[in-house]
Amino acid sequence: MHTHRCWLGTVLALLLCACEQREIPVHEFQFFAFGTLIELTIAGAESRSAQRAYRRIEKDFKTLDEDLYPWREGVLARTNRLLARGQPFTVDPMLVPMIDEATRLSRLSEGLFNPAIGALVELWGFTGGEPPQKPPPRKDIMRLVAEQPSMQALVFADRTLKSTNKALRLDFGAYAKGYAVDRGVKALRALGIKNAILNAGGDLRAYGRRGVRPWHIGIRHPRAPGVFASIEIDTDESILTSGDYERFFIYNRKRYHHVIDPRTGYPVRNAVCATVIRRSAAVGDATATALLVAGPDHWEALANSMGIDQAMLVDAAGNIHVTSKLRARIRFHVDPDRSIFTSVDP
Repeated sequence: MHTHRCWLGTVLALLLCACEQREIPVHEFQFFAFGTLIELTIAGAESRSAQRAYRRIEKDFKTLDEDLYPWREGVLARTNRLLARGQPFTVDPMLVPMIDEATRLSRLSEGLFNPAIGALVELWGFTGGEPPQKPPPRKDIMRLVAEQPSMQALVFADRTLKSTNKALRLDFGAYAKGYAVDRGVKALRALGIKNAILNAGGDLRAYGRRGVRPWHIGIRHPRAPGVFASIEIDTDESILTSGDYERFFIYNRKRYHHVIDPRTGYPVRNAVCATVIRRSAAVGDATATALLVAGPDHWEALANSMGIDQAMLVDAAGNIHVTSKLRARIRFHVDPDRSIFTSVDP
């Protein structure tokens, strides 16, 4: 279950009307980090303040990207090497809150969000760059699944960390971008930025307003160009999507993508994307992935148990399942005969 994704999840683009009169200055910036395009939009700030904020966000994102990428030298890669030894070691302080929160979310998701399966992600070849060309051998997949690595195998004692499962490899791909977005929004606020959107390839958090208007966010269609839904935000919310359509390959006419079900070792089959609205982007990032893995039969029960009241899932047949609280505020741009199943809020 990996969501370190290049343009992963539904890309949540701004829907800007060409005829809109800009009452206030709007500054837009872009850069690459975490294998995807990072977009920062700031409204109502002076150019110098916006530029300073952009430079800070870019620096912070690129530093986190280096630290948290599991497959090149950095903090997380070194941590994984030490975990494989099975002996206690002094953990880098930056990882402590991430491991604590990821462990909590993994437990709440019944293990469907599982950052401990980095070895499976690496076996499939979804480690950045070009996607693989074919699936790995089934026997290798089953061997790693049988090892059952989980976040519960991590043991903290004082400042030390160890793993009781030598197959455990951490991959925060379904958490790291949301974590970076949350940190970025905190930095923006500290710099006096009152209205902004920070979008990390589909992991998006917006606060304030675009002048007199709320921010208008579009949710990308999972199987066609353009958007299939949109929503307005004028408080402080994150919209996170996990999907099967950005990092994938076709082999023997079957689609294989980067979102791995930790129970089977194979990519999720019965759903194409899940969207969650939460205040915290990091929490939304993890929970969107968990709902995608849960699929249409179990997503609602899992959302209830995780306290998620605004969520949506598109299943493999193209049906849209949405909680009633989100249904009340979202606008769909799909064919009128498309099935929409409204769930009951927690």
